[in-house]
Amino acid sequence: MDRTVVELLEGNARHAEQFADRFDDVQDAQHPAAVTVCCSDSRVLQDQMWGNEQPGHLFTVGNIGNRVVQRGDTGEELSGDVLYPIAHTGTETAVVVGHTGCGAVTATYRKLTGELSEPPGIEHCLDLLEPHVAPGIAALPDGLDEGAAVNHLVEYNVDQQVESLVESEGVPESVDVVGAVYDFQDVYDGERGEIHVVNVDGVHDVDALRDAHPDVEGRIDRIWEY
Repeated sequence: MDRTVVELLEGNARHAEQFADRFDDVQDAQHPAAVTVCCSDSRVLQDQMWGNEQPGHLFTVGNIGNRVVQRGDTGEELSGDVLYPIAHTGTETAVVVGHTGCGAVTATYRKLTGELSEPPGIEHCLDLLEPHVAPGIAALPDGLDEGAAVNHLVEYNVDQQVESLVESEGVPESVDVVGAVYDFQDVYDGERGEIHVVNVDGVHDVDALRDAHPDVEGRIDRIWEY
């Protein structure tokens, strides 16, 4: 067998040994506290970024571009992956997590500002991102290189995904919706791997967020306030 699979199974053996007694209360049902929607980039460690080691605590959704939408029969609609825990497991918190240097945002930026050819499956994902990123491209500050532009758009895309959740009829008003960015490129003023809150329930003004959430004001930050 391929050595990579052997190493994965070895890692799983360690996992099973460490976690064996942590499934007792969740073998028959789950009631996760939050659904997290993260990019499926290999550098984005969905459970580890929160320090989570408890099965049943987080309902993790991953896709390129941390999207909360899908294409339905009548157009864009909230993704079932995100809606399921909100509709069926009593989950009251949704967190959309973008990340610095996002490849999906980069590809969408290049598609909209030049020429880009991708296989149909990837093209489909970029098509879903495009209407959420395009207005941000038009509003970008002048003089940004591609890397800086992408990281501005990472925040903008998170804002748009949060807005989709807040405005969806499938998400009750009681659900808290948070947007954040995971930074491993030293873009924000913090440690590598830190999560920076950029949006809460559609509000993305830093001063307003810090006033409203003083308990986490040190973790609220943006590189682009528009």
